[in-house]
Amino acid sequence: MKVSTKLNRDELHIYLDGELDHSVAEEIRTQIDDYIEKNAPTKVILEMGKLKFMDSTGIGFILGRYKKLRSKHIPMFIGSPNPQIDKVIKISGLYSIIPLLR
Repeated sequence: MKVSTKLNRDELHIYLDGELDHSVAEEIRTQIDDYIEKNAPTKVILEMGKLKFMDSTGIGFILGRYKKLRSKHIPMFIGSPNPQIDKVIKISGLYSIIPLLR
């Protein structure tokens, strides 16, 4: 799993590339949380266009970041998931709390 970020003014884009499962979730959680703490964005977008696989651990990862950001009044969005990831997100119900940006 490769994670990269781009801060545009105070809007943070987090690019996920690879597979989001239990083997990488803790490592990227720490990496992303540290980046959020250091940069204090006013908006976070999880860019999922290159994410190839995500299981329930990935759903938990996303939900955890959402809750952390919500406690700081920072909105979170999901950006450009591929059809497979989009289906997982729809089934999980995450779109009911985290809006999709296309």
